[in-house]
Amino acid sequence: MSEVKSGLNTPFDQSTRFERKRLHLGVCGSIACYKAADLLRAWTGMGIHVSATLTPGARRFVTPLLFESLGALPVYEDMFSPGQDVFSHLEPGQHAEAMVVAPASADALFRLAHGAASDMLAAQALAFAGPLIIAPAMNPRMWSNPATQANIDILRQRGARVVTPACGGTACGEQGEGRLAPLHDIFLAALRALAPQDMAGKRVMVTLGPTREAWDGVRFWSNPSTGFMGAALAVCAWLRGAEATVVCGPGVRVRLPREIARVDVVSARDMFEAASGLWPQMDMGMFTAAVADFSPQPFGPRKFKKIDAPDGLTVAFTPNPDILRTLAHGRQPGQKVLGFAAETAPDMTALLPLAHAKLQGKKADVLAANRINSTDSGFGTPTNAMAVVDAAGHEEIWPTQSKADVAWELCSWLLRS
Repeated sequence: MSEVKSGLNTPFDQSTRFERKRLHLGVCGSIACYKAADLLRAWTGMGIHVSATLTPGARRFVTPLLFESLGALPVYEDMFSPGQDVFSHLEPGQHAEAMVVAPASADALFRLAHGAASDMLAAQALAFAGPLIIAPAMNPRMWSNPATQANIDILRQRGARVVTPACGGTACGEQGEGRLAPLHDIFLAALRALAPQDMAGKRVMVTLGPTREAWDGVRFWSNPSTGFMGAALAVCAWLRGAEATVVCGPGVRVRLPREIARVDVVSARDMFEAASGLWPQMDMGMFTAAVADFSPQPFGPRKFKKIDAPDGLTVAFTPNPDILRTLAHGRQPGQKVLGFAAETAPDMTALLPLAHAKLQGKKADVLAANRINSTDSGFGTPTNAMAVVDAAGHEEIWPTQSKADVAWELCSWLLRS
């Protein structure tokens, strides 16, 4: 499981929870349509079955053979093409669970908004009753034109999810909003359309990453947490319909959907204050951050030099607030708490008593523990093996799997608790 499947570097690249799902990809005439091939590879790498339609404009930039070679099956071209079933325009609506149009040109937006059916993609969209995701790409002035915005409004009113264009330089040399959205945003939007919405209406807070406790002007006390496990949980909750907010420690570099609110902090006390302010409005809290239990008593703002202590030095530490325990003990009725414990146990079985003890001490609903001294679990790895316990006395040991799959199972467990 160490291989990254999609190459888009999202927390869900290695998820197996979308295998055998079915997606239809529409590709329109835009210089950005070559990027659709990367989306195709990302989805098929997860085991998703993808069919595709290339408009005549798209085929000026890319070929059906490219998409067939990358796993799209079937690849549609024009209405009534030789050898093509006469009812091909109905097939995505009969088989696919979601449709993505990326890139969507200005002309495609007009045709989709007004129910045109004289070309293959428009007819397929008209006959498609499932979730529709649209990722426009065009010149900034074309995107900002009132006619284009009116078409976007119509599509949104009818339930389409629009992944709005990014701002920056475009192929024509102009600057502004209009370039295709980052691929990870489109990739994750499609996964959300395929995911169960069993967390819809839930407000979820996730703490993730390390904290840094300053000692002098250049040094700090910290740990190597990357925040990847917490990011996977936040993305999982969002994919399943929740409104997610993350409180991120320093140095966390993960790609999150733009809809996930992010609060960046540095120290344990910063994280405690941020989480405490958000917690009363939340339904669930997932406390994955590797928070420093202690902070060094600060030397001061200047750099400590060796000449200041030629014979060595002693650094005193003071305890930090226990974020998980404090917020779990002070929770409101109905709020659910998932806690994490990073341990150095000799084996997975030895994790269980440690997890039970921490569950009781922290007053969490579910407690997940992992062995950070294992090469395939813990800080900086794409996988985790977990010992999971809950307040009802249930316990399980999970074998090594992707952190995305761990996140999926933990969200399901917390919903049941």
